Amino acid sequence: MAFNWLALFVAALIPLLIGFVYYHEAVFGKAWMRESGVTPDPNAGMARIFGLTYLLSLMLATILQTVVIHQAHVMSLLMNEPGINDPASEMGKWLTDFMAKYGNNFRTFKHGALHGTIAAVFIALPIVGINSLFERKSGKYILLHTGYWIITLALMGGIVCGWK
Repeated sequence: MAFNWLALFVAALIPLLIGFVYYHEAVFGKAWMRESGVTPDPNAGMARIFGLTYLLSLMLATILQTVVIHQAHVMSLLMNEPGINDPASEMGKWLTDFMAKYGNNFRTFKHGALHGTIAAVFIALPIVGINSLFERKSGKYILLHTGYWIITLALMGGIVCGWK
């Protein structure tokens, strides 16, 4: 399975775009600042923050492919098989035929959004929750961030999975 780099670069914008809306003071920004103890700082180095956020988001989009695209698992199972990278070999022909028949199964925005949501609940929530518990943050803080990650990973998963 080859990377769709354009889909990954676009999906990596989602955390920034959703964050801009979600954490805006007219939406959840005031509650987030109150729960986290953050105050507005015009000298916060936002270019660095946005740049690193995009880089981390690109990493997230890249690994999210393995969560939302089932065909990635076929490749991981067969990666050491002799001839897997030779389209003229028996294994290469089998893989080509398999992907021709099943390569587009479950490759929709809706399916990717479902798996992105599942990833948010079973990966992001525990990470945010554990960090928040040790930082003595409130349940509201955990829910605020988990809500952001559910929306974000659902959209990222949808883009990565549906954009063939």
